[in-house]
Amino acid sequence: MSLELRFFATFREAVGTKTITREYDAATVGDVLVALESEFEGLAGQIMEDGAVKSQVNVLLNGRDVTHERGVDTPVDPDDTLSVFPPVAGGGGANA
Repeated sequence: MSLELRFFATFREAVGTKTITREYDAATVGDVLVALESEFEGLAGQIMEDGAVKSQVNVLLNGRDVTHERGVDTPVDPDDTLSVFPPVAGGGGANA
């Protein structure tokens, strides 16, 4: 099945572009994420940990956070869009 994959910040740097389209024999978000970590050396170990999405990584399927769905077990369908956001470092907040 064909999926559109979008990457942000350091993940975009690891892939070399913001958006790619890939054909995957995948049934779930987890299947796609494992394939991505295998395909791109810069993503290896950066998205998944112990069979789940790392706590500071955000993964959206068609704009919905997969943690509010079925996590890595969320099913994917042809022509879905998967967006992957790396951890974001905090900025300088207001001083009290």
